[in-house]
Amino acid sequence: MQKRNSIFKYLLLCFALLPSASVQAEKLSVGQAAPEFQLKTQDGSTVNLADRKDKGWTVLYFYPKAGTPGCTAQACAYRDGITAIRNQNAEVYGISTDEVKDLEGFHQKHNLTFTLLSDADGKMTQAYGVKMPIVTIAKRWTFILDPKLVIRYIDDDVDPVLDAKKVAEQISKLKAGY
Repeated sequence: MQKRNSIFKYLLLCFALLPSASVQAEKLSVGQAAPEFQLKTQDGSTVNLADRKDKGWTVLYFYPKAGTPGCTAQACAYRDGITAIRNQNAEVYGISTDEVKDLEGFHQKHNLTFTLLSDADGKMTQAYGVKMPIVTIAKRWTFILDPKLVIRYIDDDVDPVLDAKKVAEQISKLKAGY
């Protein structure tokens, strides 16, 4: 038993000494071009972020896991507030590391009116700097991109219930200064 505890402590120490860069990509900042992607939607079609260029504002909200209470509250808040966001010439995409089939069920169950994207391999979660340590799950972060796909706003302290309302207000402010 003592040998097992020693090995466990050694492994914990080794993990603690790993550089943080190996766990998460460098943090993105306002003014940077958004990392481009091609991801599968809840219905299996593909969304290419580059296709959004010059077509309005883009909201990318990363969330941990479809069907969990916080993620459900956030998705339903976006569903209920989508008109206020679209009235500002913006489109919303929810991104998680869930598989397409899981997103399809989540989308249907909650009658969502915006697109969910599957980042099953976690590459975009990593590229946007929102990967949780150890596991391939996204932190709850929201990015607002301008029509040129430049990051104009990052929220790394998201309240799932208020995110959609906050995003609509923020886009209005950003457009005024754009």
